[in-house]
Amino acid sequence: MQPATATDLTRRLAVEQSGSRLPSLAAGVVRDGELVWSGARGTIDGRRTGRDADEHTQYRMGSITKTFIAVAVLRLRDEGKLDLADPLERHLPDTSIGDVTIAQLLSHAAGVQAETDGPWWERTQGGPWRSLVDQLGRRHPAGRLFHYSNVGFGVLGELVSRLRGTSWSRVVAEELLEPLGMDRTTKRPVAPHAHGLAVHPFADVLLTEPEHDGGAMAPAGQLWTTVHDLARWAAFLGGRTGDLLDPETLAEMCRPLVVVDVPGAPWTGAHGLGVQLWNTDGRRFVGHGGSMPGFLAEVRVDVETGDGVVVLTNSTSGLTRSFAADLLDAFVTAEPRLPSTWQAGDVAPEVFELVGHWYWGSATFELHAMDDGWLRLAPASGGGRTSRFRPDGDGRWVGLDGYYNGEPLVAIRRPDGTVSHLDLASFRFTRTPYDPAADVPGGIDRAGWH
Repeated sequence: MQPATATDLTRRLAVEQSGSRLPSLAAGVVRDGELVWSGARGTIDGRRTGRDADEHTQYRMGSITKTFIAVAVLRLRDEGKLDLADPLERHLPDTSIGDVTIAQLLSHAAGVQAETDGPWWERTQGGPWRSLVDQLGRRHPAGRLFHYSNVGFGVLGELVSRLRGTSWSRVVAEELLEPLGMDRTTKRPVAPHAHGLAVHPFADVLLTEPEHDGGAMAPAGQLWTTVHDLARWAAFLGGRTGDLLDPETLAEMCRPLVVVDVPGAPWTGAHGLGVQLWNTDGRRFVGHGGSMPGFLAEVRVDVETGDGVVVLTNSTSGLTRSFAADLLDAFVTAEPRLPSTWQAGDVAPEVFELVGHWYWGSATFELHAMDDGWLRLAPASGGGRTSRFRPDGDGRWVGLDGYYNGEPLVAIRRPDGTVSHLDLASFRFTRTPYDPAADVPGGIDRAGWH
């Protein structure tokens, strides 16, 4: 990172800590899987004589914990121990919400209540699983709309525990934290850690927030972490999963499943399988926010580039909502990624003969050869039904995204072996508009073009 960029990011962090009256604020920027900048401002107890915060200071991450639970669930799915379409009762038969699916719980589409029925669980000692079961209920029919549910992730934590035969926290520690080297991420605080604080709205005084074990609700927001550790998780969400999670499973997690619809406002957010998604000016970000009494946190990663930001503070409120996004945008603007160097490659003859213009009716499309024998079909005018295709054997390809995701593309050949047309999900693409020799469905008007 250039010194001028680092200075600018540090200045932005200082302005936010001071202007928003945060006891301490720590942040970091990730590129190519590495923490390329970090900064901290303030003291861990908010007092002038307190210990300065740094990248190794622990803060409570709150709901970012949910992303770890989600990965643990998807690892179980990849091992064949569950299916995302399974009703909950197949694995946890002792609840009143047994008909909701695991996927619905992960994406906050199960209609399950947002919070427990008892006292504010984030500020009171948590109880065992049985105490949560007795409170379980729903507020909406399953699968109808987005309804954020902390309770739902308490249920998912129990699911992980049942299927692994140990606590959810041990599963997360052994399967994710230890392999990633996140040795400062723990279930309860380990010094040096920030104190959870509330700042009075009209006076520069503090109130200490309670800290406790959330019990059965802990999977919704229990974990503590540092900028250094959370940067590694940002790298993970950005694609650096190693052998811990299949890249296709990560991509599945990051697909928007349920839109966060706020009446009267255009939607820009959604939820995938345990992760939040933001759509900002055509750029898609994945991650999660976190909020617990005394703490706010966020991890946000650009899905396409893997560039990410992590932010942690020990204040119940006050952090500017857009601070994390603005910090990442400032970094990317100052130091944009260089485009990859173009290099010539090999294109197989059976692929090369397909490239060029094709026509769906009178609409012009372009078919381009990609790396590894893949194809990309797009309207010549841009936008529209654009899809990539990978080889599927014997002159066939299968769609990877967009309208044609999962649909077959077949090159139909004449008796002499030359390509007559493309058959894509029953649509005929021809070399000229409505080529009468290409067996266009419905036939061609005998009068032809006139």
